[in-house]
Amino acid sequence: MPASTLIDRLPPGTPALPASYYTLLPELPPEYEGEDRLRFLAERVNTLPRADREAVHDLFRAIVRQMIVLGASDMDLGGPASNGQVWYRIDGFKRPHERAGRFTTDETDLLLLSLLSPMQQDYFFRRRAIDFGYSLPSPTGGPDRRFRTTVYYDLRHLALSMRMLAWEPRSLQSLGFHPTIERGLLFRYVRDGLTLVTGVTGSGKSTTLDAIVDANNRDIEAHVLIIAQPIEYIHTSRKCIIRHREVGTDVESYITGMIQGLRQDPDIVVVGEMRDADSITTAMETADTGHKVFSTLHTGSATETINRIVAEYPPFEQERIRFRLAEVLRCVISQKLVPAINGGRVLAKEVLWMTPPAQAAIRNGNTREIYQMIWQGWDDGMITMEQDLARLVRQGDITPDVALSHANNKRRLLRLLA
Repeated sequence: MPASTLIDRLPPGTPALPASYYTLLPELPPEYEGEDRLRFLAERVNTLPRADREAVHDLFRAIVRQMIVLGASDMDLGGPASNGQVWYRIDGFKRPHERAGRFTTDETDLLLLSLLSPMQQDYFFRRRAIDFGYSLPSPTGGPDRRFRTTVYYDLRHLALSMRMLAWEPRSLQSLGFHPTIERGLLFRYVRDGLTLVTGVTGSGKSTTLDAIVDANNRDIEAHVLIIAQPIEYIHTSRKCIIRHREVGTDVESYITGMIQGLRQDPDIVVVGEMRDADSITTAMETADTGHKVFSTLHTGSATETINRIVAEYPPFEQERIRFRLAEVLRCVISQKLVPAINGGRVLAKEVLWMTPPAQAAIRNGNTREIYQMIWQGWDDGMITMEQDLARLVRQGDITPDVALSHANNKRRLLRLLA
């Protein structure tokens, strides 16, 4: 059924879900609240007729499809905070949209439980939240539209946030890396080691990783293993065979995915995020065994990235970790998405390519020297965030004030802009 038809049939007061769903609520033991209540409902939802559960999926697809109709980048629903409405972010502003219908918190709890498989439900109740990729089939038979999705608790009820992802990965060339770095990101030229893409949430790390995967996929015959939570863009195998394993759905954890991956004959391993010392150790071990590994961290510069990795370990282990990191690290790309003069955002980045002096600085704990190495390292493909921001100012892409607000070292940037 078309999205507009499904949504238009939901004026205020109209039941949003099939009748069988509403029979579950009177069965709830009155003493059940929070997780006990949701676990009870989850067990009952899983036993409902398949046709009724599919009708709920149709309703959700209609609500998601409105993101495309409205040109929205994000969507929120569920929980007390939503006030029974569906909220869309359009042109940077998030507001409720009446045509998406009205829902009680009971209705959105049941709807969101229906979206999760029994295994995802179990993961959610253990972790209190779950991230996963959602695919919206194309009505014209084209590629599915992909969304990054999170279900979580909001005052003992379920809530959902979704972000629409790009149709196609960007080309590696469009990201503006030095030719040395472009070559270093390709398996054809560098076949092992760890490359990190870092930045805050929403800085385009996943976009950069997908561009790197796509470039390798078009360049050389190899096996790429992607472990992420969620899987965002689904790559079509071209020259590479590309396996996608979603944490919480296909594999229990990042660490388990990497350990199992060593027995799956990969050449390139993409790990969506290194979250702790255990996952960092496993990523370094994977790189140390002759694999080309890419991952991300929530850090703002190359120096901060190295310090953050070392600081994840107790003091008595840090010297060993510095030596190991110096051996396996190949590149650090720290990036920000900066507001452009003509609207939208542009990529600003800092790039560290591991040279022998950079390796020595990490081994000796002299990470303060690395910024100057990057500053002077253009011939090796390196650039500081300040140098790249100054470049964007000179090109007329961003204003000096915007550049200054995003600089890690404002004094250095002012020298470049003087």
